[in-house]
Amino acid sequence: MSLTRRDWLLAMAGCLLAAATQPFATISALAQGGDMVEQLLATAATGDLNGVDALLRAGVPLDGRDKSGRTALLVATLNNHPEIAGRLIEAGADVNAKDNIHDTPFLYAGSEGRNDILRLILASGRAKLDDSNRYGGTALIPAAHHGHPETVRMLIVAGVNVDHVNKLGWTALIEAVVLGDGGPTYQEIVRDLVAAGADVRIADNDGVTPLEHAKRRGFAQIAATIEGASAN
Repeated sequence: MSLTRRDWLLAMAGCLLAAATQPFATISALAQGGDMVEQLLATAATGDLNGVDALLRAGVPLDGRDKSGRTALLVATLNNHPEIAGRLIEAGADVNAKDNIHDTPFLYAGSEGRNDILRLILASGRAKLDDSNRYGGTALIPAAHHGHPETVRMLIVAGVNVDHVNKLGWTALIEAVVLGDGGPTYQEIVRDLVAAGADVRIADNDGVTPLEHAKRRGFAQIAATIEGASAN
């Protein structure tokens, strides 16, 4: 809901009093008016911590959205600003707020290996671990696909289901094989998934197992890891 001129002036007065030690340029920019949500999104995108702090003190809605449905926390995550994300999370921002393409701060941080932000989100205890993206996958599946071993381990420890199947019929293990290059990074991811109890028997929609995919691609090390799990 739009603020009246009186509400805006009262909010800015409180902001300016509380932010007496803020840099003049930041206060001046806020005092010029404009939509507070738009300002929060802009300051989150640029990493302006002073600006974010001032707007939070002014009472800006935490989960206001842009035209793409993105909140300030998602914008901070997209631009990899952990300090901004941390401040917003601490203030109570929704870590599961979905944009127009079903990205959330939690899902995006997991997918793209934004580990500093992911730690903050997981530490908040508010992440929906079983939430899914537009492809029907949890955060773990794209983390495996994009080659982020540390992220994969963080999500496993957090309790994300290692055997979740997305709309393509793929698990995190299948994506690590099918969409990886078979190199050391993906070998590590496969080892971690297998060690976490990933079911190596789950096949894709065509009935092809992770082991068959690995052998077809000549990924000998990955195939050996999967075969070892099958034997056990």
